[in-house]
Amino acid sequence: MTKEEIVDFYGDGARICPSLKDEFTFVFSQSRPFDLFELEELLATVGWSRRPVRRVKRALENSLLRIGLWVHHPRSPRLIGFARCTGDGVIEATVWDVAVHPAYQGFGLGKQLMSYVLEGLKDIGLERVTLFADPGVVSFYKRQGWLLEPRGHRCAFWYAT
Repeated sequence: MTKEEIVDFYGDGARICPSLKDEFTFVFSQSRPFDLFELEELLATVGWSRRPVRRVKRALENSLLRIGLWVHHPRSPRLIGFARCTGDGVIEATVWDVAVHPAYQGFGLGKQLMSYVLEGLKDIGLERVTLFADPGVVSFYKRQGWLLEPRGHRCAFWYAT
């Protein structure tokens, strides 16, 4: 796919996501609309409880960033990754709801997704980012340079350099 085709299909700012699996094309987008049922299905695959769709819609509308990661197919791209951020839009943001479909984990996509999130927040000009994560994935963020809260359980911090 050319850069123009990616933008035409996935919206402004969309780009290819590098991965360890060459047989797939993965694409990041902050502007492609989400099918809320597809998003809920993705979140269920990582073990999260269902949320009312109308509340999810409102949460997305009130987020600073809404990032989707799709495995590309010209007829029906599939949402396989997601993250969103809230905050004041000036100094601080918090990353929520980071998920990569289990069938696509281990390809380096989670790391790429977080890099894309931080890049988007830097573009806004934010200086400090907080992340809340389940205890089972805290080590994933620590390996990427996030600083853990003193007890190292759920909260991590990233500072712009």
